Amino acid sequence: MRVLFIEPPKDEWFVMGEYLPPPFGIIQLAAFLEKHNPTIEIEVLDCNAEQIDWIGLERHVQTTSPDIVASSSLATCNTYTVVRTLETAKKVNPKILTITGGQHFTATAEESLRMYPEIDVIVRGEGEETLTELANTTSTSGLSKVDGISYRNRGRIIHNPSRRLIENLDELPYPGYHFVKNVVGKYHFAAMVGKKKPYAIIEGSRGCPYECTFCTQWRHWQCKWRLKTAKRVADEFQFVYDNFGSRFIWLTDDNFGVGPRAIDLADEIVKRKVPDDLTWFVQSRCDDIVNNRKALPRLRKSGLTWVLLGVENDEPSTLQNFKKGITPQNSREAVRLLKENDIFAHAMFIIGERKDTHKSIARLRAFANSLDPDFAIFSVLTPFPGTQVYDEAKKNGWIKDFNWAHYDMVHAIMPTETLSTREVQEELYKCYRSFYGSWSRRFRGFLSANELKRRIFLYMARRGIIAQLKNLV
Repeated sequence: MRVLFIEPPKDEWFVMGEYLPPPFGIIQLAAFLEKHNPTIEIEVLDCNAEQIDWIGLERHVQTTSPDIVASSSLATCNTYTVVRTLETAKKVNPKILTITGGQHFTATAEESLRMYPEIDVIVRGEGEETLTELANTTSTSGLSKVDGISYRNRGRIIHNPSRRLIENLDELPYPGYHFVKNVVGKYHFAAMVGKKKPYAIIEGSRGCPYECTFCTQWRHWQCKWRLKTAKRVADEFQFVYDNFGSRFIWLTDDNFGVGPRAIDLADEIVKRKVPDDLTWFVQSRCDDIVNNRKALPRLRKSGLTWVLLGVENDEPSTLQNFKKGITPQNSREAVRLLKENDIFAHAMFIIGERKDTHKSIARLRAFANSLDPDFAIFSVLTPFPGTQVYDEAKKNGWIKDFNWAHYDMVHAIMPTETLSTREVQEELYKCYRSFYGSWSRRFRGFLSANELKRRIFLYMARRGIIAQLKNLV
């Protein structure tokens, strides 16, 4: 049995610019499969790192003759890329079993199997145990016994029962960076840490205890939050540092949580005496930062240099509609505390909520300017399948753009009650122009004592991000 995992050729998200992330999802799956069935021949092909185009991908499938091709999916905007990948495999050999999964295809399993004959099986939800059972299944009839999949049988679409989640994440193998060892030094995030500092992705938990209406994650993980122990996370930090030269680590948790576990993680990292060239990045809630401010000095000592905050909006009623559970004052205090502890404050904002107007978005721009985070990303409220926003928008006929490739948070998919999609798109451009077009902020960014801030502002200027957003209007 030969299994080929593929990270397809795809375009970068231009707002964050030039970056090459490791294909974390499929190397995690590959490592689990390797552990539980060492007789299977496994290959991970990262087309982006190896600079393989679609013609090269077809040739690779021809040369390696896999029995199973499993494509990374990552996000809704990559839907057609995934379909093309599996179509390429079927073109080479129609008998190849083609598989994909992830949030989008889990949420759209019925629709996707109906629309894309190239997909044989969709793995719904958590994939490790499901994929391993699939690889051990030698006949089509055996698919009926595999929980957590959707597939076709004699023209009918079958949805098998959902699979129970893995109870102890510490029992998972370390992510399979050895499958991409020939290209692991290429993984970088130019805007964050430059191109010369290889980075890795590590997972410290799955899911989130909150239920934000725009988020695909909490439903995907069955509304549960499961955590690895601090020791296990620190072990993975050291593993990728020692074995693969990773110096920047993205702890990819949907919700870092801060609190006692964060202190334990910081202490575990410091205890290992990892050199000062290790830095790491997390996503966190504003209220968690505020409520656990005493943890910040220890986290900074352990190498935490960058935190992404879900600020989202300045309007309490909008935050309530999002079920966000924070206040604008939480955001102000969180940004202040991060800066006070020399941790780069990265804020995310959302426009395009149903009640948004020119006036409310102008107020958000003023709020962002007064908040003055080190880095700001503005996005358009996007109805991703699997979210409450999508359910409501679809029910009410608000969705005006059904091209999945545009579901990247920078294309306006829906109007508001008073703004057309074009007007929402114009407002997104104004948000970036307001924040990054300020000459005083530019000079402060270019001359900042914080190296990360200098790099970001220089990078944004060189890449012409504002001009690219203007072109979308």
